Amino acid sequence: MTIWDELPKPFFILAPMDDVTDTVFRQIIANTAPPDLYFTEFVNVDGLQSPGREKLIPKLKLAKTDRPVIAQLWGKTPENFYKTAKELKVMGYAGVDLNMGCPVKTVIKNGCCVALINNRERAIEIIKATQEGAGGLPISVKTRLGFNKIDLTWHELLLNQKLNALTVHGRTAKQLSEAPPNWEMIGAVRELRDQLFPATTIIGNGDVMTRQAGIELAKKHKLDGIMIGRGVFHDPFVFAKASPWHSYTKQQRLDLYKSHIKLFMKTWPNGERKLHTLNIFL
Repeated sequence: MTIWDELPKPFFILAPMDDVTDTVFRQIIANTAPPDLYFTEFVNVDGLQSPGREKLIPKLKLAKTDRPVIAQLWGKTPENFYKTAKELKVMGYAGVDLNMGCPVKTVIKNGCCVALINNRERAIEIIKATQEGAGGLPISVKTRLGFNKIDLTWHELLLNQKLNALTVHGRTAKQLSEAPPNWEMIGAVRELRDQLFPATTIIGNGDVMTRQAGIELAKKHKLDGIMIGRGVFHDPFVFAKASPWHSYTKQQRLDLYKSHIKLFMKTWPNGERKLHTLNIFL
């Protein structure tokens, strides 16, 4: 049994967002309307296993109230995935997720994340190294529908690695966030899962702005769970069964903003993190 087996169906996840979903943000969301599972922001394993470790280790800070948490890793060196996964088990993480979906140009140029769709041998090496290093922690992957076009052979390859979970963002790398997410094809990945490795949990992701919309999409495409990212910016209570956000006064929103700042300063008193992401609740 892993965390993926313990979640209700359909479950909801706070998506990994770089420079956003640190322990402070997760605690704020935990106090408004907690999801069933949290992801960290992206953490680069090659940086962690280098002299630059000190700058990156704050991304892995955990609190008692922002759990269970899956650590999301990215990079290109299998040995560093192995070493980092080994550390995460000791740190108290519920699992490890591999970022094979980020479409940022500089990341792709470096051969990481969604670029692994075009380097499948390396993708398999990374998955196997992480599984070996994790010592029993569940391993998952977050990816897209393809690189330049939809390519289910990619998801077939991933499912054959016996992952504990697979999150599919309903766009290709080329589409970035510009085209509407293709939930029908996310459903097609779920159908592929049923044929190849039924034990893998399938999560859909892409422009879900309300809990009810997520429930309807999960039901329609027979998904195990829904991941919400930018939707939390529109409503910090997005995971609640009944959100009070639309009736919040300006003062209440300011109070939430202030609580975020205070917790941020308490957690990072030496300026380990930047403040520029903290105005999303205004």
